[in-house]
Amino acid sequence: MKVTYYLEVLSSWCYWAEPMWAELKSRYAGRVEFDWKIAQMKAADYPVSREQCDWFYRRSGMMMRAPFMLNSGWLEPVKEGALVAPHLVAEAARDFGFVGDEIRLALTHAGEREGRKVLQMAIAVDVAAKAGGKKLPARTLRARAESAEVRARVEASTREFFAHQVNQRPTFILQNAIGDKAVFSGLVRLEPLAAAIDAMLADTAAYAAHAAHFGSPPAN
Repeated sequence: MKVTYYLEVLSSWCYWAEPMWAELKSRYAGRVEFDWKIAQMKAADYPVSREQCDWFYRRSGMMMRAPFMLNSGWLEPVKEGALVAPHLVAEAARDFGFVGDEIRLALTHAGEREGRKVLQMAIAVDVAAKAGGKKLPARTLRARAESAEVRARVEASTREFFAHQVNQRPTFILQNAIGDKAVFSGLVRLEPLAAAIDAMLADTAAYAAHAAHFGSPPAN
């Protein structure tokens, strides 16, 4: 079974979903494959001012009963069609062996907690390189982040996200070995995703038990 997490590095709701994502990975380790993919917002979907961004942060922070408010200091204008630096850098870090969450979480923290201008490539690369240590040299990371291949991968994963007919981040796509699929878009609570994973694993196990007793279906 596989769970794919479509995210925006600087989405407040993705920020609040991270503890749930970590818990799912821990709870189902060895039984479920977990992966994340970039799903960048359209330029028109980004806040137009820090005042507006703070309004969104207050709303999500209050709903999550957070003891702190996120920092809108990262906000800068995003041009239509541009891919923002944190997404390119997080994706590029995969090519250096950083396929987990650590680099993108470092970028998220730098932006949404520290208010650093991570939409700027130099700052995003600096944050990622420090998080990755010697295995993630800044110069080669930047070259990779600015490469056509990495840009194409981010564009492809964003198109893939929209192909699911959803527009909220986070979105989680759950798929098992017998073809079942569940889509959770905009949810950040553990319980509904865990219940769906349990049900899908149980159904997969039931199919396996049936196959052990009866083999493949008759040809006609």
